[in-house]
Order: sequence, then structure tokens, then C-alpha cells
Amino acid sequence: MPAYLALDTSTEHLSLALSGGTAGLTVRDWHVGQRHAELTLQAIEQLLADTGVQRSEISGIAFGMGPGSFTGLRIGCGIAQGLAFGLNIPLLGVSTLQALAAQCEGEQAYVCLDARMNQVYCAAYRKQDGQWLETVAATVCDPDAVPLPEGEGWIGLGSGFAAYGSLLAPRLGNAIASIVPDRFPHAREILALATPLFDAGKGLPADQAELLYLRDKVALKTHERVAKP
Repeated sequence: MPAYLALDTSTEHLSLALSGGTAGLTVRDWHVGQRHAELTLQAIEQLLADTGVQRSEISGIAFGMGPGSFTGLRIGCGIAQGLAFGLNIPLLGVSTLQALAAQCEGEQAYVCLDARMNQVYCAAYRKQDGQWLETVAATVCDPDAVPLPEGEGWIGLGSGFAAYGSLLAPRLGNAIASIVPDRFPHAREILALATPLFDAGKGLPADQAELLYLRDKVALKTHERVAKP
């Protein structure tokens, strides 16, 4: 089985997932606050050591491309790019909202992350033929103005429900059947979503890494993220 590495630094958590090695699949996560820059590389090295996987055995790297913390996203993307460049392997960015939806135990997920500034990142996904398909486009907005999904029976996931539940509840009404507010994007689902793409040869060169900043309404490539004087 190819060894693929996934990481997510989009929230106050740091999560890693690695396929391959003696365990087959190994996942780790920590609540690190704002210490991603300090801890991520050493956590990856420890994960590789614990699983017996060498850097040279990694065939692809996936990362949470956003939305999420601007600083956290840049750190995760930069680390993924650096490793991919050094190993000459492909990488893939995976939506943090889709990764959150993939944790849903039902077939319909309404995901909502705290975007700070009294706003949320949100989207809706429906599972079809094993794939999580976006049915409400990802956006950033005020909690009392989130887009409404069609029908009922949606499961709400994510920190947006923990932070703004009193505003989201009347807005979403009967569309939401239950809420799981303590979920966050995890590298486990990022890896699961990226693996079939890697296996199909759809990984990208490291210089094509993108981040999704919903507040800017764009996905920015590396050269577009360089600060201008």
C-alpha cells in the first residue's frame, strides 16, 4: 500500500494521518492553539519514526486547504509544499469543509466552522455513491444569514454550532435533525478523500498548491499569496 501523509492546521488543532507502515493507518491529533509552526514538523518526524515509514517512502501529501485560520492554513500549505518539493512527489489540497462533512454518520451534512469576526464558514454535502457532493456552496457569512439546505434531516457539524448555536438554530429550523458541535477538520478524512485521487494519478506538482480563502472569494496559488510592497 502506498504511503500517503495528510495534515491539517486550519484550526487550533494539529492533526496528522499516515497510510503505510506496519499499522496501515495511523492518526494523531493535538490541541496546539497557535503553535502549528513550532510543532508540525517535529510531529511529522515523530509519526514517521513511530510507524517505521521513511520520508523517501511517502508517495503523496494532502493538506487542509481551507477555509480556516489564515495563519494556520499558510503554515500547513508551506510545510506540505516543502516536503513535496524535497521528495519530488505530488500533493493535494482538500477542502476542510468537505473533510468535516466526511465525519458525518448520516447521508446529509451541514457543516459550519467558526470563522471569527462573528461569522461562520459553512456548506452542505450529501453522500452519493460513496462521495460527499456539495449541495450548498461553501461561503462565509453571518450566522443568522447562512444559506438554507433543501429538505430536512441534515446533521450539523462543527465549531460554528458551538459558537453561534443560538443564531443558527432559528435560521436553520427544522432542516437540522441533530448537531455535533465538537467536530473539527481532521487529517484522517483529508487522507481518505485524497487517497483515491492520488491512486488515480491526480496529484498536483507542489508549485500548484492552493489555499481557499472564502473571505477573499478566491483560491490563491503560491505566487499569488506573495505580499506586495
